[in-house]
Amino acid sequence: MNYGQFLNMIPEAFLVLALIVVFIQDFIIAGKKVKGYTLAATTIGLLAIVTTVCLTASPAEAFGGMYVATKAANVMKAILAAGTLVVVLMAQPWIESQEQNVKYEGEFYLLVLSTLLGMFMMTSSGNFLMFFLGLETASVPMACLVAFDKYRKTSAEAAAKYILTATFSSGVMLYGISFLYGAVGTLYFDDVAKHIAFLTNFKSQMPMLLTGLVFFFSGLGFKLSLVPFHFWTADTYEGAPTAVTGYLSVVSKGAAAFALMAILAKVFQPLTEYWEYMLYIVIVLSITVANLFALRQQELKRFMAFSSISQAGYIMLAVIGASQMGMASLMYYVLVYVVANMAVFTVISAVEHNGQCSKVNGQPLTMLSAYNGLYQTNPRLTFLMTLALFSLAGIPPFAGMFSKFFVFMAAAQQGSYWAYFVVFVALINTVPSLYYYLRIVKAMYITPCETPLPTFRTAATTRVALALCTAGIALFGVCSCLYDYLFNAAAL
Repeated sequence: MNYGQFLNMIPEAFLVLALIVVFIQDFIIAGKKVKGYTLAATTIGLLAIVTTVCLTASPAEAFGGMYVATKAANVMKAILAAGTLVVVLMAQPWIESQEQNVKYEGEFYLLVLSTLLGMFMMTSSGNFLMFFLGLETASVPMACLVAFDKYRKTSAEAAAKYILTATFSSGVMLYGISFLYGAVGTLYFDDVAKHIAFLTNFKSQMPMLLTGLVFFFSGLGFKLSLVPFHFWTADTYEGAPTAVTGYLSVVSKGAAAFALMAILAKVFQPLTEYWEYMLYIVIVLSITVANLFALRQQELKRFMAFSSISQAGYIMLAVIGASQMGMASLMYYVLVYVVANMAVFTVISAVEHNGQCSKVNGQPLTMLSAYNGLYQTNPRLTFLMTLALFSLAGIPPFAGMFSKFFVFMAAAQQGSYWAYFVVFVALINTVPSLYYYLRIVKAMYITPCETPLPTFRTAATTRVALALCTAGIALFGVCSCLYDYLFNAAAL
């Protein structure tokens, strides 16, 4: 083996280096009072470096095509690393609030970086085996993160549901990959695509190919929490620590969406007429069912769980047709979704760990009623939360409106009547989504409350995270050069 090929994996190499640095530092300063601040600063700095490296890395290939880093993949890695940086920033108040969390802070950062490494491998895979290993590298540490509050019953329950679902979905996906291997005799994306293009001329081979496609799509559907593979989402999001919930809903979902589109475009392009109809059904179900269930939620993390299912449906609109515009729209949507969704979860985490009280009017701080009258005592936090919710709802002039516009255009570009119908359904569903996002705004500004949450000061890292997210919400929609850059990087 030529180990010099590892030099072609520059983003992954820097991330592995970051893992080693954090591990050694945690080992050296274990038990010291400076541990938390030192580890946090180191992790944040390393993630900033990794983000920069991803943006400047050149397209490369290693190990006979098992690793393929395109410009689009490198840009997506930068988006994922930036989202992870925001997660680390928002997690600090939660970590500092409990002695048990401070004790295992190093493990938290190591698990986060390990999960990110798996996502990097997924986005640059050129082989189904490489892709599956990356998926598992991302999923196993994520299960540990979900269970990080191990003394909380809800966290343990959420981890159990996540592990069982992840195990089942991985088995389903591996079963589908085995069907594909049985049909074509190879696992390399380029070779599989060539064999599929040839075998489509033989009707006797189609059942095995379509079975492999359906099982593979179903496995990734669980990771993306698309309907009807979404049943684990609400309970896991509610029970996991808030910082982990944000990480799971944004960064993990973005990596899976990018990988799904890349594989459908590269490998299953000859079968487009089949998987497009699967996408139509899944998109309509995901957006509609999630919106209906979100209307009933009173617990904010469960509410954001169904919101994330709906947003996953919108992301899948970009996959229809698998065009260059679709890939650019997907990356842009994920980027905007990262800043808007992470802003909401940062506010939820700040309220949950406010340091003043653990309940408001007898209700836990993650309940919608706890936000009644929040504007009276914490107007700045309320304003930032409102901007993030407006962006998620697609209200102009915020970036969320432009991200939805681009995925609608990418789907409509496909040109079929079914694509137009799906876009129409997605447009109609923006109405109920607007209603349930504005329920939170109504609670903060309008709903009367004699004893709202007391005034509190957010941590410095929380303020930095909110500043970054708010800047993205305000600027990404007006910086047209950003979409042009993503479009040029998205050549399939």
